[in-house]
Amino acid sequence: MKFLKWFAIIAVVGLLIMFVGMPIMQQQTKKHSPEKISTYTKDGLDMAVHYSSPSKKGREIFGELVPYNLVWRTGANEPTTFTTKTDIKIIDKKLKAGTYSLWTIPNEQSWKVMFNEEIPDWGVTVLSGGKETTRDEEADFINVEIPVNKLTEPVENFTIDFDNTNQLSLNLSWDDTEIIVPINK
Repeated sequence: MKFLKWFAIIAVVGLLIMFVGMPIMQQQTKKHSPEKISTYTKDGLDMAVHYSSPSKKGREIFGELVPYNLVWRTGANEPTTFTTKTDIKIIDKKLKAGTYSLWTIPNEQSWKVMFNEEIPDWGVTVLSGGKETTRDEEADFINVEIPVNKLTEPVENFTIDFDNTNQLSLNLSWDDTEIIVPINK
């Protein structure tokens, strides 16, 4: 009988954390890293990126806050998602229509960019303090390496946007770093 009481108490606490605590935590973190959406609808293409945009706030970003050589969920809060309604190519690799989680491995000279078929709830493990991701490497659909461009003016808020100036691309920029991911039909 004692076991059932303890089991019931643990179950109630677990449900409270899941249905009350987690939504409150998500709401609070989004005050500091608001949700953003970038879209591109032109030339028969329809794409969108949903991400949360943390701020620099005087911090050293790459190599410190976002360590080199480790998988980053590429933004804050839930994993960044990339949706395309048509088949496209990332550089020369075919990406089928669908929604993918977007992960990166930043380095000083280049970043690895992964489009993953799974979209986990939060993207990092709570027990690791956010340092370990929940990305399943086996679900990577595309993995490309992109050179780093150094910016002359720092970007305060992490930004992902589409650019079609010379070549259609998905641009990720923050602090003094930018990567340009080419998109082709």
